[in-house]
Amino acid sequence: MLLKDLAVHLPGAEITGSGDTELSAIEYDSRRVRPGALFAAVPGFRTDGHDYAQEAVAAGATALLVQADRRPKWASLAVPCLVVPNTREALPRAAAAFFAWPARRLTVIGVTGTDGKTSLCHLIAHVLESVGERIGLMTTAENRAAGRALADSGRFTTPESPQVQSMLAQMADAGCRRAVLEATSHGLALHRLDGCEFDLAVMTNVSSDHMEFHGTEGEYLAAKGRLFQMLDTSADKGLAKTAVLNADDPAHRRFRSLTRARVITYGLDRPADISAGDLRPDGWGTRFRLRTPAGAAEVRLGRPGAFNVANALAAAAAGLALGLELTPIVRGLESWPGAPGRMERIDEGQPFSVVVDFAHAPQSLRRVLSELRANSRGRVIAVFGCIGEREVDRRYPMGRAAAELADYTYVTDDNPYSEDRDGIIAEIARGLREAGKKGGHDFAVVPDRREAIAQALAMAVDEDVVLLAGKGHEREVHLADGSYECDDREVARRVLRELFPTRG
Repeated sequence: MLLKDLAVHLPGAEITGSGDTELSAIEYDSRRVRPGALFAAVPGFRTDGHDYAQEAVAAGATALLVQADRRPKWASLAVPCLVVPNTREALPRAAAAFFAWPARRLTVIGVTGTDGKTSLCHLIAHVLESVGERIGLMTTAENRAAGRALADSGRFTTPESPQVQSMLAQMADAGCRRAVLEATSHGLALHRLDGCEFDLAVMTNVSSDHMEFHGTEGEYLAAKGRLFQMLDTSADKGLAKTAVLNADDPAHRRFRSLTRARVITYGLDRPADISAGDLRPDGWGTRFRLRTPAGAAEVRLGRPGAFNVANALAAAAAGLALGLELTPIVRGLESWPGAPGRMERIDEGQPFSVVVDFAHAPQSLRRVLSELRANSRGRVIAVFGCIGEREVDRRYPMGRAAAELADYTYVTDDNPYSEDRDGIIAEIARGLREAGKKGGHDFAVVPDRREAIAQALAMAVDEDVVLLAGKGHEREVHLADGSYECDDREVARRVLRELFPTRG
């Protein structure tokens, strides 16, 4: 692609140097630049990409995407520059144009909310795949196109826009008709999902989260709301734009006001277009009656808890919005195997339950513990930590949640990153102590997560349930001075096989 052909897609863009410069890639990380790339210099929270422009040129960048107000940092560099008012906002349009606007070849479903986004994305994708459709999926747990794995996004649920657009292009090229994307508040606020041309926007629930980034609840809601606003500006693909809203959550009113799109509501407690009745546990699952404008049906969902039923209602709403009949939707709901590391049972023949879940905030931890408590005849043993570098205010409340709902807790690593792991653990333990729990009697501090899991499983007896929370599908623990491998599911399987060698 030529620089001048890219420039026409960026409002207010000007070119210094030759517009006939050929571009072979778009990179925002100078360390990834290869000869022929356009380097996008994006101001960040800790560093400014413009400070790495010279390094990018030395690595072979043939052009730069730069911000007009950073002129002293790029004016002397001997490569053409595409100058824009805001590189953060220009980058996704540039990426979408570079990859020939792949989202316009797909029906794109975005899912946002505080909890349950990953599970709902996987459930919607499964329902669509169960009727024979080729689906693209981009979530915290997995990126894939028509069943083929795509690049891991690393620490980011929503990767930067060049990666997003590249994956959308791979989905379209693989013959996918639809793509299901997890839309995080970070990704929305930082414009990483601009250019995704959403057709359906789906919410789970909304509570206060990521205040270290957004600053206020209003800003957090505004970030989530961008998904619904984008429905009104996305490309027309012959499908009615639709907002699927959770009538039980007060935020749905705000989101409804942000779009002219058709609205379908779902809910367990309040009147809604899609609803459920007669919820009842059924082993490791839930039975309920699904009620929709297209009719009603009995459903057995292979995951426990009202929150999973709510996700099933949202998935049913998305399926109906896309033109599916009720019967295949029900078949898809009932055959769903679950999302990786989300309420996932680990069974090696042991006489107690082991559950891996991604719950890593007070509300989600409390919800999962409550569900396990209600369905367990033995003790509830919890293993969890808290992430470093952000969400500092989660730590104490997570200790309090465990104090109220678990019989015994192992406080351990999550991903401390550059923070002192002991300091994070101490704040969680403070929540336990101030709720009246005693170290050694009600909880233990075991920093190495693998050892904490081993001790928890060795403690468990018949009919107990052990919850390994916070990491879900993740495979490593990141410390200030390195990392160690720890996939909770695989660690649990190994330990259980050692504890019960004849049962597996």
